[in-house]
Amino acid sequence: MENVWKILIAAALAALGAYLRQLAVPLAVLIAVMVLDWISGISAAWKTGTLDSRIGIMGILKKVGYLLIVAVGMVLDYLIHMLGGEFGLTLEGTYFVGLVVIIWLIINECISILENTAETGAPVPPFVQKLLERLKRHTEQIAGEEDTSSATAGHLPLQGKAEEEDTGYGDS
Repeated sequence: MENVWKILIAAALAALGAYLRQLAVPLAVLIAVMVLDWISGISAAWKTGTLDSRIGIMGILKKVGYLLIVAVGMVLDYLIHMLGGEFGLTLEGTYFVGLVVIIWLIINECISILENTAETGAPVPPFVQKLLERLKRHTEQIAGEEDTSSATAGHLPLQGKAEEEDTGYGDS
């Protein structure tokens, strides 16, 4: 029975990899930087004496939300590709929206890692922060985002009390 589970899991992962094609590596990088961001956030919180399990769990839930945003991007890509086919348009890339979302989230996670690392007292080269900010702006321009002032350091504006409370480890 154990071998059956291994075979099913391997088949499911192979099918997922085949479906994702060009998104597999960027998605793996996103997951890796999300984990590193969460760990660096815990380190920063421990260093500053603000370690709180509730905030840590909220950080994990926020990361799950990021993956849901990627899924929405992938669905949009699918819909664009299918509708393009219905209208006789041949679209070369099938994962543009999903890929831009993943790249944007990777950049934001890297910015957050730098902020968390600086919070622990480690020196962060200013040019790295500036480079990531430029990459973020460029990615937003590619995606056609008009107003980039509302999203600061990769965080969408939250409303009400949740904005003050929901810092989540790994998100500074």
